[in-house]
Parts: sequence; structure tokens; C-alpha cells
Amino acid sequence: MNQVSAVIVDYFAGDDLVACVDSLRSEGVDRIVVVDNSTQEASAAALSNRDVVLVDTQVNAGYGRGMNRGVAFAGECTYLLLSNPDVQVHPHAVERLVAYMDEHQDVGIAGPTIVDSSGATYPSIRIFPNVLLAGLHALLAPVWSGNPFTKRYRSPGRNGQVDWVSGAFFITRTTAFQAVGGFDERYFMFAEDMDLCWRLQGAGWRVAVVPEASVMHIEGVSRARAPQAMVRAHHASALRFEARTARGVRRLLLPFAALLLGSRYLALSLFSPRNPPR
Repeated sequence: MNQVSAVIVDYFAGDDLVACVDSLRSEGVDRIVVVDNSTQEASAAALSNRDVVLVDTQVNAGYGRGMNRGVAFAGECTYLLLSNPDVQVHPHAVERLVAYMDEHQDVGIAGPTIVDSSGATYPSIRIFPNVLLAGLHALLAPVWSGNPFTKRYRSPGRNGQVDWVSGAFFITRTTAFQAVGGFDERYFMFAEDMDLCWRLQGAGWRVAVVPEASVMHIEGVSRARAPQAMVRAHHASALRFEARTARGVRRLLLPFAALLLGSRYLALSLFSPRNPPR
């Protein structure tokens, strides 16, 4: 059994995909699966001289579905590294993530520190939002990034408890990922990472962060090809997650959540940049 296999879902990432594969290879990851969601064999063209397992979906299947297809080709491994194509893994990140998982057998998924191309830390650790928090973050973040609701949402929570980590790059225990059925394929893009962490915790696993492991995420390379579709998917996925997880009074507030997210979607569709804040 291999200790680690990596799965990347690609959508026209080109040179960034090559850099991602090379960074994983330099960190000792031997089995790398690349899922081509481009429908135009773009991944194969970019990786013509790279030794990877290439899975051509023949259709843009969405991120979660693409990941699940890739995991099926990952072989027998203890851990899975799941990555966006526009990520570069920093030195020793993989070994630090693996060491942490080895030492913490109750952890089902762990994320690294994620930085952008300027070196600034990306808020990749977040809490599960309620209707009010999610709505106010959604409305205020595009015009006031430092508002208190966004800061609360983009925080580890209380006492260092981690609710969920960004799906841009993380390590997961293969047995845990398979036990909960992998990603929920009803999410085309966005919130599938939040949903996975929510289900893993429901199954008794912990979610963690390993700050000493770091990766760089350029962000938006694939999304830039279909910005309006991505904005639409972002809001639809946020509402799906709320509908799935809401209990008690929160379920009565679902129409309010839909109204807030719908208002934000319309505003972003008319006035926003291609990659709105998440």
C-alpha cells in the first residue's frame, strides 16, 4: 500500500497544473491522478511529458464529482492529497501533513496554511455558518472585507476548534473519506469541502489544521474561464449546505437565507469582479 496518493481536478489550468504536479513530485508523491474536466484534453496536452494517471471525464463533471472519480484511480493508499490545479506545495508540507495524521488517529482531514501568490495568508480555516452569519458575510464582504461577520466566519472558532478547511488543498484519511462516501456530487462547485468536513465530524472524525505545512494557491485560474457560472454555483451550493444542515428554528429561516443569497448573487452578477470573496 502506498502511503500517499494525490488527486488533482483540472480545468484548463495549463502551466499552473504542471507546476502543481511538479511540486507534488518533488515532495515524494509517486502516484498522482489528474482528472481532466476540460472536455478538450487540455490536461493531457499540458502534461504530455509528465508521468501521471490521467482520467478524462469527457464532460465538466464539477469539482466533487471529478475528485470522486480521481480517488477511484488513486490505488491503495493510507492518505489522499486532494488539490486544486493552481496550487504549489511548499517544501516539507507533505511530510508534515502525513506526520500529523500519523500522530492523530482521530483526525479525518487536515489542511495546511494556504498563502496566495503574494505570500499573504488565505483564510482557509472557517466555522460552519448559521443563517445570520452567512447572510451578513455574503452581503458585506464584497464592500467591506474587514467586517466583523466575515472575520467571525473566517476564524477557527472557539478554543481553536476547526469546523472546516478549504478544499483547495488538504490531506484526508482514505478510510474516512470512503466511509462517508467522498464528496457529495450534488454540489457542482463550492461548499463541497464544507459539507465533507461536516459529514466527517458527524461520523466521529476530527478536522484539523497543520500550520507548519504550507502551500501556495493562486486561486481563480480555472474559475476565470466561466465567472458567471461560478458565481451562480457558489450561491446555489451555499443554499444547499444550509438546507442540508439547518435544524430547528434555522429551517424556518431558509427563505430568509435564500433571499439574502439571491440578493448577493444579483448584485455580484451586475457589479462584481470575476472572483468574488468567499
